[in-house]
Amino acid sequence: MKWRGRQESTNIEDRRGRSVRRAGVGGLGGLGLIVAVVYMLMGGNPLDLLTMVQEQPTAYEQSGGNYQESAEEAQLRTFSAVVLKETEEVWNELFARSGQAYEEPTLAIYSGSVQSGCGVASSGSGPFYCPLDGKIYLDLGFYDDMHSTFGAPGDFAMAYVIAHEVGHHVQNLLGILDKVHSQRSSISQEQFNALSVKLELQADYLAGVFAHHVQNKNLLDEGDFEEAMTAASAVGDDTIQKKTQGYIMPDSFTHGTSEQRMLWFRKGFRTGDLSEGDTFKPGAM
Repeated sequence: MKWRGRQESTNIEDRRGRSVRRAGVGGLGGLGLIVAVVYMLMGGNPLDLLTMVQEQPTAYEQSGGNYQESAEEAQLRTFSAVVLKETEEVWNELFARSGQAYEEPTLAIYSGSVQSGCGVASSGSGPFYCPLDGKIYLDLGFYDDMHSTFGAPGDFAMAYVIAHEVGHHVQNLLGILDKVHSQRSSISQEQFNALSVKLELQADYLAGVFAHHVQNKNLLDEGDFEEAMTAASAVGDDTIQKKTQGYIMPDSFTHGTSEQRMLWFRKGFRTGDLSEGDTFKPGAM
């Protein structure tokens, strides 16, 4: 991706170097609220975060902040800020076309652990979006995980990750997250998992829409699309379950298969049209 020298987003919070400690006793047997995300990538379903924070009180606070970044980390921070700016330009334009105003999310960069509006998360949670504060949380160390753990190197693989989380923010603005979450108590876990898959695949579609418009600005390098597809494939439920436990349990899927994730990203990339990404309509999947 041609990102060097491009404008950076101002919606960045640098929380690196801050420590998170328990401020009081409450919830989870007195251990406070810990955001435990099953999958490292994509931070799990944002609806799970909503459920957890509603069930338990937040009992942590974050303090300090005197982080000395390396030259490599400075480059990754700049890259992330440029990608976020590109998402802002895309979604401001697309929302304006439909007569709506786009509320830009904040990207909170942290190291180790972080206090979010949805509770406390560790770097092992991977990037995630919290709908309660409208922020995306990212530990820059995840760039290494993309290469070493998921076998998905390349700058546009990480741009896909950020764009996916921004996709969850778009879902939040459109009321989709609230609509799905409202069904949580009235359906089975398997049914809710199926809705979660639809949410994640829609976020993949929205990431593809972003990539479509970035391509139209001639910002993609040769191989960028393939990098994003490799990342989408690497984080499919079937691929992760096969790698971590040796077998696949389709009823437990919450993000979609590798094939599905690639399919919906590719569809968004091809159309660039927000209206074509309704994974909830009959026959969409």
